[in-house]
Amino acid sequence: MIKITKIIIFSLCLISCSVYDTTGFWSKQKQIDKENLQFKKIFDEKEFQENELNPSFLINVEFENVKKNLDIKFDNNDGYINFNGEINNVSKFKFSKIKNFKKIEPNLILNNNNVIFFDDKGNLLCFDQNSNLVWKQNIYTKEEIKIGPLLSLHKKNDKLIVTDNLARIYSLDVDTGDLIWEKRHNSPFNSEIKAYKNRIYVIDSKNTLNSFLLKDGSKVWSHITEKSFINSLKRLSLVIINDKVIFNNSLGDITAVNAKDGKLIWQTVTFNSNMFEDIMSLKTSDLVIDENNLYFSNNKNEFYSLDSETGLINWKQQISSSLKPTIIESLIFTFSNTGYQYVIEKNSGNIIRVNDVFYQFNKKKRKKISPTGFIMNTREIFLSTSIGKLLIVNWSDGRVKNTINIGKDYISRPYVDNKIMYLIKDNSIIKLN
Repeated sequence: MIKITKIIIFSLCLISCSVYDTTGFWSKQKQIDKENLQFKKIFDEKEFQENELNPSFLINVEFENVKKNLDIKFDNNDGYINFNGEINNVSKFKFSKIKNFKKIEPNLILNNNNVIFFDDKGNLLCFDQNSNLVWKQNIYTKEEIKIGPLLSLHKKNDKLIVTDNLARIYSLDVDTGDLIWEKRHNSPFNSEIKAYKNRIYVIDSKNTLNSFLLKDGSKVWSHITEKSFINSLKRLSLVIINDKVIFNNSLGDITAVNAKDGKLIWQTVTFNSNMFEDIMSLKTSDLVIDENNLYFSNNKNEFYSLDSETGLINWKQQISSSLKPTIIESLIFTFSNTGYQYVIEKNSGNIIRVNDVFYQFNKKKRKKISPTGFIMNTREIFLSTSIGKLLIVNWSDGRVKNTINIGKDYISRPYVDNKIMYLIKDNSIIKLN
């Protein structure tokens, strides 16, 4: 149950859908510095002025009545995490610097208190909480290593699934690092990975969704969408619900196919532009499923709710964001690319509150800053940024409680396991506890 104070609920109904004025080891710990087929077209976005809205609007969620999401690997909804928010120490696991780090949206694999990641040579590294290297694996040739493999990782039971920008897909034993199988594809991969039942699903750079057998990597089917002359600037996304795989492509199309045979169920066009610059710069957030509805946004001032059964649009809002949103009960939480926090009522699409969390930065500096991802516990939002700062925001009132300096460069979205938070940089993993 959600309680909203200070503003009468009726007043929210008066808000229109547009609410704008429109291989190393851990370093020693040290104290940290806390500072069926249907096509829909959506027309070009309108320019708008982003401002705060109801900035003092208080929101409270009774978490004792909120169940944790157990389907995050399929629906992408982080919900809330079990993390007390106390951060006092920092340590690092260092590795050789990854080129093009900002383009890969790296993901950690957390397995029985071990952490799995990779370096710029394509080495897969597994280490434990005591800094010990558990295993190391590299399947690449000297020529491939020179290119710099960029990896995406996914864990399914005892198997680690890996895809890369060199058109390889392979599987390792997650506990030992031993190679189980390896296959070559006809184009590089550029998406998150999903493993569902006995299949693997992943999108390649030709905007094609591929299905492989989990046991040996044999291809089962491919579903081709419209090819693009450019690759997406952002990793593509997919979710799985009711034996359907729903995914996006670099042109902004959302497509649903049958998970078993890859046959088309519906497709919705969410971005319509003939301008090269617009298409080239499109960034769409990860897709998120909640109660049979699909939520996502892009950097062209469009936030959508779609019916996952039909692809029909429930509502659309003017929010420019390429970050994955989080849904808790009837509320959606997200951040715009310019540093504004949004709270949205998920059924109507009404924006309840907007808070500027980048107010602490001067105008010249904030133009160079963007949020890179966030997670939430029952009290705070932990928002990472492109300038190495981790903002801790009280989501009840939308105000910044604290700022932690992680470094001066891009840091990944936070990951939490066993009450420890991890952030990834281009040359290290930062451990906060």
